[in-house]
Amino acid sequence: GALRLRAMGAARVHWTESRSAGSSTAYTQSYSDQVEFLSHRDTLMAPPDNGEATVLQAGRHEFPFTFQLPETLATSFEGKHGSVRYWVKAKLHRPWSTVKKAKKEFTVIEPIDINTPALLAPQAGAKEKLARAWYCNRGQVSVTAKIDRKGYTPGEVIPIFAEIDNCTSRAVVPKAAIIQTQTFIARGTKKQKKSVVTSITGDPIPAGKREVWHGRALKIPPVGPSILQCRIIQVEYSLKVCVDIPGTSKLLLELPLVIGTIPLHPFGSRTSSVSSQYSVNLDWLSTIPEQLEAPPEYSAVVSSPEAEQSLAPPCRSELGDILEGPFFAYIQEFRFRPPPLYSEVDPNPASDNIRPRCMTC
Repeated sequence: GALRLRAMGAARVHWTESRSAGSSTAYTQSYSDQVEFLSHRDTLMAPPDNGEATVLQAGRHEFPFTFQLPETLATSFEGKHGSVRYWVKAKLHRPWSTVKKAKKEFTVIEPIDINTPALLAPQAGAKEKLARAWYCNRGQVSVTAKIDRKGYTPGEVIPIFAEIDNCTSRAVVPKAAIIQTQTFIARGTKKQKKSVVTSITGDPIPAGKREVWHGRALKIPPVGPSILQCRIIQVEYSLKVCVDIPGTSKLLLELPLVIGTIPLHPFGSRTSSVSSQYSVNLDWLSTIPEQLEAPPEYSAVVSSPEAEQSLAPPCRSELGDILEGPFFAYIQEFRFRPPPLYSEVDPNPASDNIRPRCMTC
């Protein structure tokens, strides 16, 4: 007998569309495609070279295995017209018997680091629309919106900054929503499915008034990351700010989003490349007292020539490898000698034997 293993990963799309071929006839057109990401084969138990069968004693037998995943794999995904799946299949070949099969699926998450210049760039836009009814101009509605960056991770809150001007004669209602767009591609044809991930609704804006959102919060629920590099399946996100105008179609403003897997580094984009190599402990921030203590005495700060030398910045040899990290800057702490303490009482009063100087001399 033999025990063979195969690891597979592929993206598949399939859908059908009805086509009209005339006034009384119609037919169904099918679209499908497939992209293979992973294909690995391994033999866990091979038959002997002499041709005899391998005999396993009764009981439990384990055959451990490992294999390396490629660096570029699309995130596991299940959609209406397609999927990205990964699985491991084992086959046990036995003489004079049927083949025993076992299959186990596993999940792959493609890392998307939002700490990149493209995903940290602010996104902004503006749109306006004329409200018309019975060919009459009822005024104009305009909206401008901005978010601080393009990339976010699930669980984060998007602060929305927006201004909505209602110059019409009726009240309008502003809304904001995160939209997921699934795109399936086969034979040069695209099939899309859009869904609302989450949304918020603002207060009605009376006629002739302006509404300002100073960072209106929109929390991202648990959703799958964006899929942007697959040839046949794409998952994209966007933030849509819309205004419902009575008697007219909605005013829509769309800002692109990317849902990633690696969250924003607490110190921003400049040190994001260091975040995976160095850990920063911020527990000391909680130990700072609300009332600051009095400064120490001068003698307690500098009392000897040895202490004076300790105020010099450390040399490069003392820093070790901390300067070798990419874009890692060593912050030197400058310590200046404080001035002598001020006192209203002269610590060195003049002697009585000294004749006071005449101010007119």
